[in-house]
Amino acid sequence: MNEEEERKLLKFLLDSLDEGVLVVDNKDNFYYGNKAFLEILNIDKKDVNVESFPQCIKDEEIREFFIHCHEKEEREFIHNGNHILMKCIPYVEENKAIGNIFILSDITVIKDSKTQLKELKNSLDMIEDILEYAYEGFVLVDKDGKIVKMNYEKLMGLKEEENLGKPVEDVIENTRMHIVVKTGEKELRHVQRIQGYDMITNRVPIIRDEKVIGAVGTVLFRDASEVKELARELIQLEHKINEYKGEIERLQDSRYSFDSIKTQDPKMEYLKKLGRKASQSNSTVLILGESGTGKEMFAQAIHRASYRKSEAFVPINCAAIPRELLESELFGYEGGAFTGAKKEGKPGKFELANGGTIFLDEIGTMSLEMQAKLLRVLEERKFERVGGHKKINLDIRIIAATNEDIEEEVKNGRFREDLYYRLNVITLDIPPLRERIDDIPILCEELLDYLAKEFNSSRKTVDKKTIQIMKSYHWPGNVRELRNVLERGMNFSHGDVILPKHLPERVLSNSKFNIDYEDIHPLKDVVAQAEKEAIINALNKTRGNKTKAAEKLGIHRTALYKKMNKYNLEI
Repeated sequence: MNEEEERKLLKFLLDSLDEGVLVVDNKDNFYYGNKAFLEILNIDKKDVNVESFPQCIKDEEIREFFIHCHEKEEREFIHNGNHILMKCIPYVEENKAIGNIFILSDITVIKDSKTQLKELKNSLDMIEDILEYAYEGFVLVDKDGKIVKMNYEKLMGLKEEENLGKPVEDVIENTRMHIVVKTGEKELRHVQRIQGYDMITNRVPIIRDEKVIGAVGTVLFRDASEVKELARELIQLEHKINEYKGEIERLQDSRYSFDSIKTQDPKMEYLKKLGRKASQSNSTVLILGESGTGKEMFAQAIHRASYRKSEAFVPINCAAIPRELLESELFGYEGGAFTGAKKEGKPGKFELANGGTIFLDEIGTMSLEMQAKLLRVLEERKFERVGGHKKINLDIRIIAATNEDIEEEVKNGRFREDLYYRLNVITLDIPPLRERIDDIPILCEELLDYLAKEFNSSRKTVDKKTIQIMKSYHWPGNVRELRNVLERGMNFSHGDVILPKHLPERVLSNSKFNIDYEDIHPLKDVVAQAEKEAIINALNKTRGNKTKAAEKLGIHRTALYKKMNKYNLEI
């Protein structure tokens, strides 16, 4: 065999290997690479030549290994999701470095097998831990009812090594494990008398390929009396959860979004835009504005637009709670913290809002002492219940509001300057209704929709002249007062339109428009007419049944007869 034939044979043998082989001379020039080398590194043969090597290697780490490895070394790489083991073997002849031989092996299968074996071992260890720690005791038997594994030493003093291979009925008192492997039927929550105790046990067959290959038995409770105690604790826990849930549902009244704030006023549109930006951060927001301008509406909209929208929105009016109770309302209290406290304690608004948003309305009324405590909570993001010692971590968005001149309160020493600056990160100053009078028609439409749904009544409209009168009024109560005026108008208008005569005197007296008083009747006549119409309607719907009519009207049958006589009704 000549040299050329030997070369071809060597090339054939190398190309037949699953391992990649690469030969590089001592100047890092590519000399030879077999097919496996190209396949393992996903290299096109035409890209490999003396000039382009090692630039043809796309993976930077592997390319660096080829360039800098000049000693015997092996390393693992991950290439295209596969594990590659690379070995560098220096080729030396007569003590002179000729080049390097690189051998590449795809060891993905080996790695995956090792990983699977390790995961399987971990799973088996976890199962053993679960059986050991989740139950008072357990026993595993084979298809013949002989013990394979058990953990009854602490429970019954039975050592595993002394009982392996024994029939389970010879070891455990009153067992039915040997019966379960024969019947293949599970037995759950059975009472088993062992060493004088009524223990609660489970027995479950292990079935593979529709054949019973064994069974596992576990002791859930070492004494049936423990079940009664657990049941009592669960009932108490359920009551407490329901109490918390009810409190959160009551407080989480986040009905409004930015789309709910109807306006065509430029300043209000700017405030909505600013509020949307504020909702994307976690910074504290201070909302200023007169009473009734919609400060809570903005607070709810910010919450609804934030990443906390699925958590609680908890409002609290600081002015409505006595000063001595505000701390326990905000932070909650432990059982027995003070006279009259619930023995189980109570969570505060901060605790209920944790993860969500708390809205501190009328914060300007808070005492200086409470202001100091609130500042500390805002700085530390932790708090304690009243009478408690455990720190509760706080993850919450703070939105505060006031209708007072807060800067003036700071100057007069009635509001802490440091707390003011801590709250005043983003400020929204809501204008009063008299400064956005053109919003009145839009607000009337929105409020009348709401009132019709709330009172389950027909939808009413507002007369154009009524709107003009409303626009000339100064609205000291702002949007809240507008809602009350519209509700009054709905009650006094017998038709579908709210006319000027249905407005309260304070609104009419401020008007520059002339009012037609001809159709205004004494209140007693209006009430009498309404009462008469209600009785006629009730009698018609009950087909003259006076007992049912009286019941629907909420009056006694005798009272109904008297009123029918009064209004000369004969039905």
